[in-house]
Amino acid sequence: MIIVDTALAKREAEGNPVRVALVGAGFMGRGFVNQVVNSVPGMELVAIVNRTRANAERAYTEAGVTEWEVTEDAQTTSKAIANGVPVITSNYEAVTQAEGIDAIVEATGNVEYGAHVVTSAIDGGKHVVLLNAEVDGTVGSALKARADAKGVIVTGCDGDQPGVQMNLVRFVKSIGLTPLVAGNIKGLQDEYRNPTTQEGFAKQWGQDPHMVTSFADGTKISFEQAIVANATGMTVEKRGMRGADHRAHIDELTKAYDVEELKAAGGYVDYVVGSQPGPGVFVLATHDDPKQKHYLNLYKLGEGPLYSFYTPYHLCHFEVPLSVARAVLFNDAVMQPLGAPTVEVVAVAKRDLKAGQTIDGLGGYDTYSVAEKASVTKDENLLPMGVTEGCVLLRDVAKDEVLTYADVTLPEGRLIDQLRIEQANLFA
Repeated sequence: MIIVDTALAKREAEGNPVRVALVGAGFMGRGFVNQVVNSVPGMELVAIVNRTRANAERAYTEAGVTEWEVTEDAQTTSKAIANGVPVITSNYEAVTQAEGIDAIVEATGNVEYGAHVVTSAIDGGKHVVLLNAEVDGTVGSALKARADAKGVIVTGCDGDQPGVQMNLVRFVKSIGLTPLVAGNIKGLQDEYRNPTTQEGFAKQWGQDPHMVTSFADGTKISFEQAIVANATGMTVEKRGMRGADHRAHIDELTKAYDVEELKAAGGYVDYVVGSQPGPGVFVLATHDDPKQKHYLNLYKLGEGPLYSFYTPYHLCHFEVPLSVARAVLFNDAVMQPLGAPTVEVVAVAKRDLKAGQTIDGLGGYDTYSVAEKASVTKDENLLPMGVTEGCVLLRDVAKDEVLTYADVTLPEGRLIDQLRIEQANLFA
């Protein structure tokens, strides 16, 4: 977004930076802090929320920040920010309800906690940028409706693969083509990976084994492609998407889909494993004007009917400040649900599960995710992955069996379940 750097430079020159708070000082959160503090003129990281104080301190220290104030409520947070003092707090309401903050970046990856943070931020009149596809893919439409009512934006982010896909979709549409496939390029897909198998990789890169597992077992890709579908109106070809093993250049995918089928469906979200250039994203699009097809062929995009566009990288936390600026300065969302979800993310047993067992969290030992049409999810009463943690099984469930609401007892009093009901009622 070339216009963003000019707008931020203006805010820097005026001494009026965009002020942002971070919730979740994990691996990506620490990268975001470092990026804002050291590389984004016109933006100021004013607060970090983390339930473990040492992690917030580490994030500031690694970015070169040496002084901060620990606060417990919105009033003291507001005062510290007004005095130019960075804040650490374990209470998300200390930033969502504080004055002097323009936007919140939610980067926990936790669905229930993330839902509390986002709803509180909306109530506090703050824009929200999600580095949390899991909460977006579970209750994104409900959160958008709440944000619209308050006049703020809840959006996905630049840099993460869904946002990179959405920027590519917008670009392709802006030059007159119709996107029909939005895809993600993966290096690995193995539904049965778990935190034990992924421990070595996680340790090598300083990441959480459960988060790394969610990338390997299909959970993350399911959430990422679901939120792209819900932001574009696309759907999935089948449960779990096609997910082809494609050890070739992404351009060769233009012959892999039936264009008329894509048009009839309104487009598919998908992923491939092993393609080049990776790990990026792609969009396959068509053009109905023969004159423009001639030019596209001249420009080496081929004869059609599908044309390949791709971004060969995604830079995650490097680009998230751009999302904050887009929301605060231009009221522009990177990505939001268009309305009712078109794709949901549902839970599948990763191993044989027993009645009475409490299901563990995302990227764990018990379940993996697949993307499914929202209509099928509703008709078959399938259990969304975002609500599975803490559910107690009412019956034995076999490995690779899709879970339903009838299979479990939900924990009591959860916000995520209330938002699921709210979301269903919005589009009843």
